[in-house]
Formats: sequence, C-alpha cells, structure tokens
Amino acid sequence: KPRCHLLTHGTREQVAERLTTLIAPWGIVAPTDRWMPDGFTSLDEAELHTATTLLNATKCEALARWWLPAHRLKARTPNWDIAATCTIEGQPGVLLVEAKAHANELIHAGAGRRLEAKGGDDPTERQLSHVTIGAAIDGACASLVADTALPWKISRDSHYQLSNRFAWACKLTELGLPVILVYLGFLHADEMADRGAPFGHVDEWSGLVKSHGSPVVPPSVWDTRWTVHGQAFIPLLKAIDQPLPIQSGA
Repeated sequence: KPRCHLLTHGTREQVAERLTTLIAPWGIVAPTDRWMPDGFTSLDEAELHTATTLLNATKCEALARWWLPAHRLKARTPNWDIAATCTIEGQPGVLLVEAKAHANELIHAGAGRRLEAKGGDDPTERQLSHVTIGAAIDGACASLVADTALPWKISRDSHYQLSNRFAWACKLTELGLPVILVYLGFLHADEMADRGAPFGHVDEWSGLVKSHGSPVVPPSVWDTRWTVHGQAFIPLLKAIDQPLPIQSGA
C-alpha cells in the first residue's frame, strides 16, 4: 500500500508521467486526469460504484446495480490499489491497477468468495450479495468468451480477486469505456520477505500471475489489445522497483 501511495505522490505532472510510463504505449495519463489514491493527501482507494471523481454518477449507479442487491447499493465493493482516468486510443478511458509485493499476496487473494457472515454481517444480506456477485461475474465471463474467443472461466467461486478484477474491467467496457487493467508487481520488496517471496525480476512476477491465474484467465490474454463490447480492453503485466523511503531512528 505505501508503494501505491508513492506512485501517486508528487506534482500532477510527476504522477501523470509515472502512470503513463506504466501503461505506455497503450494509454496516456495527463496532469488533468484524476486518480485514487492521491499520494498521501487523499488515502482512499477507489470503489468504482462510488468513485464520482473518476466516473459520472450514471456509470457509478450502473455499477452498483450490477454488483449489489437493489436495496444495498451503498454497500462495499472491491477496492482498487490505483484507479485513474486516462486516454486510450484517443478516447476517455479508465486505468485500473492491482498491485502485489510478494507471491503470497497473489496466491492467497481469495480462492473463492466466502459466504459465511463475518464482522457482524447479516447472513441473509450476505447471501443476497453472493447471488448478485455470482451473476455479475458469470455475465462478464460470457462476454469475454464471446468477444475474445478465449476459454475464460472467471468465477465467484474460484480465484475470486482475479475474477472480480476482470469482471469489473469488462463491465466498464460495457458502459462504453476503454480499459487498461494492470497487474503490477513491486520488485525487491525485501522487507516483506517474512510474509512471502519477493519478486526479483519481471519474469518471476509475470510467470506467477499466468500460472496462478491459468484456471480462470487464459495466459494469452496478457499484454495484448482486445476488443470487448466494442471498446479497447488491454490487460498488462508490469513490474517496477518502488523503493520505500529509508527511515532513521529506532
């Protein structure tokens, strides 16, 4: 999380340049674009159904109605490490970033969405969300299969985080927006070695994402421009060094 804030920290020109470098040559982020989080000034990560700084109110409402039960349209939805407006092929689009710093963050990011109540959730309400989320991901899967002719199997019940990331990106194309979805590996996050193996090279990261995700996401989809719902749909695997500031003192 601190590395994501560092990526969006600085002048608007600096942040725009960093994000553009991340997605070049597929898209451009300009200083006039908007992103979440905004460095260390605004720490909120985007939940797209309420992210009216990134999407208009009509699109936010459509996303809520797609993912959530009709009487719970303000409930939580998946949050993004970084989300930004951008330009893709000359059209206003959306950049979505899911970031990881070690292998276990990816491998243990949800085998399937758990149904049991936790944290005071009403079991009945959780069951209703379970149904709507399953339908949303299944619908996105069907669209991805139809438009790419690849064997997608994204599902609520398997590889949940990876599945929901692609489902949300797909839904944005249905709403008329081109999308770049970046799975970002932070290299040499050695301070987290006690939690999982840090990535030493981009090939380690990309190989892990492809092998881990292969039961639900076709490995050939990455780093290629596709057309989904008539819009550009570009899933990218990227890895960068983003050192943390060295703190002095005990």
